[in-house]
Amino acid sequence: MHGDRHPIEFQLFAPYNQAAALIGSLSDWNEIPMQLDEKGYFRTSIELEDGVYHYQFRVKTRSPGFESGEWVDVIDPYATDVIEVDRIGLVQIKEGEKIVDDYVWQHDDVPLPQNRDLVIYEMHVADFSGGENDPHRRGTYRDAIEKLDYLHDLGINAIELMPVNEYPGDYSWGYKVRHFFATESSYGTTKDLKQFIDECHGRGMRVILDGIYNHTDEECPLLAIDRNYWYYEYQHYPEDPQNYWGPEFKYDTYDEKLDVKPAWQYIGDVVRFWIQEYHIDGIRYDAVRQLANFEFLDWLAEAAKKATAPKPFYNIAEHIPDTSKVVQPTGPLDACWHESFRYFVVPHLAGKMFDLENLKTVLDPRRQGYSSATNVINYIATHDRERLLRELGDRGIFDEAAFRRVKLGVVLLLTAMGIPMIWMGEEFGEHKRKSVTQPKKIAWPLLEKAPNREIFRYYQKLIVLRHQNPALRSDNIEFFHENPDSKVIAYVRWNDEGSRVVVVANFSDRFLAGYTIPNLPEPPGIWHEWTQDYTVPSGKGQLQVDLGEYEAQVFVWQNPL
Repeated sequence: MHGDRHPIEFQLFAPYNQAAALIGSLSDWNEIPMQLDEKGYFRTSIELEDGVYHYQFRVKTRSPGFESGEWVDVIDPYATDVIEVDRIGLVQIKEGEKIVDDYVWQHDDVPLPQNRDLVIYEMHVADFSGGENDPHRRGTYRDAIEKLDYLHDLGINAIELMPVNEYPGDYSWGYKVRHFFATESSYGTTKDLKQFIDECHGRGMRVILDGIYNHTDEECPLLAIDRNYWYYEYQHYPEDPQNYWGPEFKYDTYDEKLDVKPAWQYIGDVVRFWIQEYHIDGIRYDAVRQLANFEFLDWLAEAAKKATAPKPFYNIAEHIPDTSKVVQPTGPLDACWHESFRYFVVPHLAGKMFDLENLKTVLDPRRQGYSSATNVINYIATHDRERLLRELGDRGIFDEAAFRRVKLGVVLLLTAMGIPMIWMGEEFGEHKRKSVTQPKKIAWPLLEKAPNREIFRYYQKLIVLRHQNPALRSDNIEFFHENPDSKVIAYVRWNDEGSRVVVVANFSDRFLAGYTIPNLPEPPGIWHEWTQDYTVPSGKGQLQVDLGEYEAQVFVWQNPL
């Protein structure tokens, strides 16, 4: 007995193509002609029972590289599930409607942290977890779910997922997207991804998606339909020829006849879809420098916030080198990856430089034109940059000396003005060299080693302080002690309600016994050193401490007894 059949519409935006048809299991692979309407859409409707169907569009191409008027079969550019090897899309019908899946969200009512309160963890699903004894096994969303309690215990309250759109093959970092509405099938199903995001929300953790809107893979369906309508013919940003990753969307095209900017419309639909269907809480916009269209980014960022309101949303630029021009209050986005933080901090940790002005500039990004802590995402390592222990090892710094410098870096990351981000595995001293083409599962067994467990606890303790003390989430930082000869710097973070945190950092390889820190920005009181758990009174506006080589100490001010 067959179920009820309902009319289901299929559409393809291809305004200047001569003809299109629908084919698939829904028609025994017979062509169903589609009619072009005045808005540029080919449309057809077909009566279907509930179920899952395979389908493609057959269209007369207008793209160079094909014979004039040649018919090509393409996956729907809006397909939400695909079988890439067979070049077909999947559509699911339930109760007479197209759906992605039937997942029921459980934690939409859990309050989520504001942008200012975030500690972000950058994650590549394939290399994060799953089958720790099998380095060749790709991680999945379900594997990542099993580690969420670990991340929650660490203090993470936001995860930035490297791209999870469907990409070519079964292993990639995902930065050449082929299908913008579909999820990477090697990581799991659409329901698995939704469960991952839902479980994050249940723990008060936001999920930020890495969005690739500058370029596509060379076999994105749009390229076969009408390439020059959607893409630049040549590299859009010729000033940077080394950073060309594929055909680039043509955001300055306006179709006067249809009153539409086609690339704006398509990517706007992508962003709204991911917010509404997957409940994401932010986007990291890849390759903003190459995209080079602030008008479009401003429109897109506003569309994203409207789609998610009243929940908080975070629009983050990857712009290398970083620049305050891309962020609010005058730029289109909320924040920028703060590449200069890493650029100057790592050489200081390696003992290759000591430049107080450069150091102060990245610890206080207002000196670079940024206006708020939420304008910058600080990091020491990312998927694009080698891990800190690898950087130190390449400079001949190993074992205890390296771990001491890692701890110094952790203090700077978590006490500087800005939002901290941790690349997966950094929190326990992962040191493998990165690889773009081969799986590099992070080495969870390192947590069984005492020095690595200590790094984890160090991160954890400082993240707790960041969450507890609003001074570290403020826009206030002041450098009150500088000693170029001893390579010591001290700064204070504060808020207007009386919270105070003082950081004293020694960038030399000398132990400084009984070092005096003058000019404390508080009346006499009790200071609690957070990382080593001791207290010291301040007398006459100064502190006296023993500072180890490449060591930072973090003092939290307490009211006098």
